[in-house]
Amino acid sequence: MLLVVKKSAQASSSSNFLVLGFAAVHHFYHYPESTRLRISQILVLPPYQGEGHGLRLLETINSISESENIYDVTIEDPSDYLQYIRSSIDCLRLLTFDPIKPALCSMVSSLKETNLSKRTSNLKMVPPSDLAETVRQKLKINKKQFLRCWEILIYLNLDAEDRKSMDNFRACIYDRIKGEILGTSTGPNGKRLVQMPSNFDEETCFAVYWTQDGGDADDQTVEQQPEDLKTQEQQLNEVVDSQMEEIVEVAKNVTSRGKDKLSVSCSV
Repeated sequence: MLLVVKKSAQASSSSNFLVLGFAAVHHFYHYPESTRLRISQILVLPPYQGEGHGLRLLETINSISESENIYDVTIEDPSDYLQYIRSSIDCLRLLTFDPIKPALCSMVSSLKETNLSKRTSNLKMVPPSDLAETVRQKLKINKKQFLRCWEILIYLNLDAEDRKSMDNFRACIYDRIKGEILGTSTGPNGKRLVQMPSNFDEETCFAVYWTQDGGDADDQTVEQQPEDLKTQEQQLNEVVDSQMEEIVEVAKNVTSRGKDKLSVSCSV
């Protein structure tokens, strides 16, 4: 466990320090001879929230992971805000990590030059697999987190006023999310998005299911009608819009915290 403390202005006989927050970190064995760090909880006490203590805890954990024989760092079920801070920190670290620059600039260039709006060409916005491994080895950022940061770094290097680049960027996000949710099989016997009742937010609550040949011939609900496809498209776009908002918010935070680091990235 890591603690954030400060000297007490009114020190008692029992302690000269006040606990401001803590991080619970667990070590897990990773074959053959390394260890993974998993953060199970980060808590800053209410009177001291908003002062950057959670950020310092994450930075300390990253520093420990790099100095020791750690395989990577993961967070157990992070809150949206913790993921926001984590992604901001990792993006700042990656901005000064030279090995990613060639692949990053190449992807940015492709998004500027390719026209994906008419779907006459296909572009996957993913980094080389060996680059993800290099990032894990050097910075201890796991692959899933690196892919999340990769999209943010690309966005940071695009001109938000350039409609073509932004449309291409969103198209890549759309394709990635559609592939994750529905896969490549979305026909009559493929995966489908189905809106589900919810007590929270019925507009964004949906389930995924799929059917295969040989199913119940009397079940007429497996056929996708035009209105089903329209609803599916709408739900996918809602997920994409939410993802885009998250990317933009992290990018704004990274820009405000690391203007000097942005100058060494790809030129816009």
